[in-house]
Amino acid sequence: MVIQTKYHGEIEIKENDIIKFPNGIPGFIEEKQFVLLPINKESPFFILQSIHTDEVGFVVVNPFLFLHDYEFLLSKVEKETLKVDTDQDVQVYTIVTLKEPFGESTANLQGPIILNGNKKIGKQVILNDSPYTT
Repeated sequence: MVIQTKYHGEIEIKENDIIKFPNGIPGFIEEKQFVLLPINKESPFFILQSIHTDEVGFVVVNPFLFLHDYEFLLSKVEKETLKVDTDQDVQVYTIVTLKEPFGESTANLQGPIILNGNKKIGKQVILNDSPYTT
């Protein structure tokens, strides 16, 4: 399948690479299918790209690369939505807001993107009563 992307132009993706977000992403609830694309081989950053709307692509990163003690608990409902069987199913990303200079960029620690990498299901979880900020 060929899609148009925000940062990579036109690319071909495999059907089994599509991650389904049953509830969309807050602010983009109509966007329910995404693909995770590396920016390049050396970068820890990825693009979470809508497969339907080329302008909807989020820069994301694994927060544990920068904040080793980042932690939160998924509720039973969130685990059920994501069909999580074990902790190994879970991948965590945060949406990055890029700024100039790059060192001023921020990651939304209060709203991590949780993926079940095995079942290709995703959800943005909003952490209420959390010490983390956007």
